[in-house]
Amino acid sequence: MPNLNIVLVEPEIPQNTGNIARTCAVTGARLHLVGPMGFTPEDKKLRHAGLDYWNFLTLTYYDSLSDFFAKNTGAFYFFTTKAENRYTDVSYPDNCYLFFGKESAGLPERLLFENPEHCVRIPMMDSARSLNLSNSVAIGVFEALRQWDFPELSCKGELRDFDWAAAKQQKPHSEFL
Repeated sequence: MPNLNIVLVEPEIPQNTGNIARTCAVTGARLHLVGPMGFTPEDKKLRHAGLDYWNFLTLTYYDSLSDFFAKNTGAFYFFTTKAENRYTDVSYPDNCYLFFGKESAGLPERLLFENPEHCVRIPMMDSARSLNLSNSVAIGVFEALRQWDFPELSCKGELRDFDWAAAKQQKPHSEFL
């Protein structure tokens, strides 16, 4: 399976990071947390938002962006509302890193300024400041996985109380229509 890396730079809200951890766990993406963070790894809100998915997660902590860049190389993509390129304009390679900034300020502007060709945005209304961080990460993760044809992910599901094969043979009707 190709490697996908999610990098959160100075996340502030534990519930967002917990939701992102769950997204990473169910998709096989690795999560990198760059400090300083607005919470501790033991925070109850963080743990609760991630539910019981923590054991499925590959998680690495870094003291700073300098610490992160000293330990990692690869294709880096910086998600920001300040970019000119759309996130769908990129072909995400194996072992790429999708960066997301803190909720109150995003990624450091110097980082963006020095890497304009790797800055991408999720289109949205001009009047809105930004999407929720965990929603933005989910959009980025699933775009990369879509491009890779969802490797090793289940692309079909089964109902608990009904059989899809039986439903295809019956005349369509429902009490809900």
